[in-house]
Amino acid sequence: MSGTSPEDPGTGAPTIRPGESADLAALVRIYNHYITETPITFDTESYSIGARTQWFTQFAATGPYRLLVAELDRDVIGYASSVRFKPKPAYATSVETTVYIDPRYLGRGFGRMLYGALLDELKAEPGLHRAYGGVALPNEASVTLHKELGFQQVAIYTEVGFKFGRYWNVAWFEKEV
Repeated sequence: MSGTSPEDPGTGAPTIRPGESADLAALVRIYNHYITETPITFDTESYSIGARTQWFTQFAATGPYRLLVAELDRDVIGYASSVRFKPKPAYATSVETTVYIDPRYLGRGFGRMLYGALLDELKAEPGLHRAYGGVALPNEASVTLHKELGFQQVAIYTEVGFKFGRYWNVAWFEKEV
C-alpha cells in the first residue's frame, strides 16, 4: 500500500467508505496498537490477519452491522463499526458501536467524522432503535466524543476488566438511532 510514512501522516480530509477485505491488514494494525498499548480494548493478545478474518465477515453494505473506513492519501487511517449488541433475539434492534483511529491521526477530528458517518448510516436502518458504546475509563477524549455525538451515559461497570496489572471501569453510553 502506498501513501504516507509514519513520520508524515498526511493532510486534508479523509474519504469515508465501506470497509473491504483489502483493508484487513490496516485494520488489524490499527486495532493491535490499541490491544498492546492501551486499555481501550480488553483484548489482550494481538491478532493475525487470518484470525481477524472471521470478525470481518459479519459486516455488510446494508443492514445493522456496518464497517466504515477512513482513508487518507490511500492509507486506511481508522474504522468505525456496528456489531450485534447481545446474541439474544430481543436485542436485535440494538448495536454496539466503536471507532478506532491510527494513533498518528488522533486529535484531528477524524474519529468524530468517521463515527458520525456510521451513526448517520444507522439512522436509515429500518428496525434499529439504539446504539451502545463502551468506554474504558479514564478516556476523556472518548467520553467527550460520545457526548458530542448525542450519546447519554447510562452506566458505569466498576472494575469490570483486568489488563496491564490493574482493574478498569467501563462507562456505557446509548443513543437512539
